[in-house]
This record gives sequence, structure tokens and C-alpha cells, in this order.
Amino acid sequence: MAVLTTRRAGKALAALLAADALAHLYWATGATWPAADTRTLSLAVLGSDVPFTPPVVLPLATALTVASAAVAARAQGRGGRPAALVTGAVTTGLGVRALAGAGWALGLDAGIGEAGPAFHRLNLLLYTPLCVGFGWAALRVLRGPRPERVTA
Repeated sequence: MAVLTTRRAGKALAALLAADALAHLYWATGATWPAADTRTLSLAVLGSDVPFTPPVVLPLATALTVASAAVAARAQGRGGRPAALVTGAVTTGLGVRALAGAGWALGLDAGIGEAGPAFHRLNLLLYTPLCVGFGWAALRVLRGPRPERVTA
């Protein structure tokens, strides 16, 4: 049962990371949906004005794709140490973002002063809960059952 739960957690997390990679590829085309323009998109997603240009979003899309593949491999008991290291990085990143999001939700301002109400609402209702839930899933995958070693 634990293997099934770990595999499901890994599939869900890998799917989330892949969807995020696709969003970044979409934004690399110059599209700004769901926002009206790049500044509004940046403020809603990041809480500050950062360019959503190919040199910025394509490396992120690549990193998210690699992370998705590594998490999926780790959840299946494959990928060895590289998959474990990447899954550990994903776990840490989601944990740090969850803590930061909780701080922002409590009113702590860590340099996101120009963030408007859209970011604060999305942080509270979407970003932070996703990071908490998927951070837990990433930890499950990282610590999940490993295949038994066959010794000759």
C-alpha cells in the first residue's frame, strides 16, 4: 500500500511540475494569459515586476521538466542518486516556498511590497496550499520505499 501511495504522490507531483513547465513554455511565446499584460502576469505570479521573456522562462521550463522526470523516476524506484537529489531539491524548494507563503499570508512583507491584491489572494488560496500539499507529496516520494537490492 505504501508503494502505491508513493507512486500516486510521485505521479501527481510530476504532473504538477510538467504543467508548470508547459505554462512557462506558453509564456515564452509572449502570451500573457490569464493576465492582460506581462506586468500584471508577473505581479500576480511572482509578486514583483519580472520579465516573462524567453531567456527568463525557458530555463525555468527546462528545470521544471527535468524535475518532473526525476520525481516520476524516483516514485517508481528508478533514477538512483540523481533522481533522489533532484527530488530532494524539489522538496526543499516547495517547503521554503510554503513557509514564505505562510509568512506573506500572515502579513510579513519580505520585499513583495509592489505585489497587488491578486498576488496576495493567489498566494493565500492557491500557491501556498499547493506548496504545502505537494511539498508533503515530494517528501513522501523522497522517503518512499526503495526497491530491494539483489545480491548475488
